[in-house]
Amino acid sequence: MTGTTAFDLGPQAAVVARLVSGVPDAGLAGPTPCPAYAVGDLLGHLAGLAVAFRDAARKDLGPTTDTPPGTAAPRLPADWRERLPKVLDDLADAWRDPDAWTGMTRAGGVDLPGAVAAAVAADELVVHGWDLARATGQEYAPDAAALQASHGFLLAAAEQAGDGRGVFGPVVPVPDEAPRLDRTVGLSGRDPRWTP
Repeated sequence: MTGTTAFDLGPQAAVVARLVSGVPDAGLAGPTPCPAYAVGDLLGHLAGLAVAFRDAARKDLGPTTDTPPGTAAPRLPADWRERLPKVLDDLADAWRDPDAWTGMTRAGGVDLPGAVAAAVAADELVVHGWDLARATGQEYAPDAAALQASHGFLLAAAEQAGDGRGVFGPVVPVPDEAPRLDRTVGLSGRDPRWTP
């Protein structure tokens, strides 16, 4: 992933913001493809990761970039409908700075090259966008550049592990001829056929 070419995270952030706007208040307790997360938890996780990867791009290292995921249950802010689109915009803006893609940074308590952090950010937005769309019955068409980065990141991680596991758990086998989104979802440890 060290050769990742810079791309704009804005289109994928906008896709996720649109999905957020389509979540009904009554749906916050509904299930998602992440067994440990209800829809409200997933939204809280998205809010936290958007801030963390914004700060990683800015090299503003501290509590937001040092905390490993899963150390605390995601908290959904009361103003999530306003806050989430704003932090998603901030995330995209931060990665438009060419300096974000160079040198080292940190996310989730892990030091990594800027370009790899961008690929991880794209992966988080693509996969959790899929989670949110599936959980709330919305149409989903991720940004092509973000999807390519997400797929490349997950595929490299699975190949490096070499034991049928990916970053988030066992890889779900998906046919080679399946759409890239389905293959990416499978690499993330999710079944592309999941329904609530």
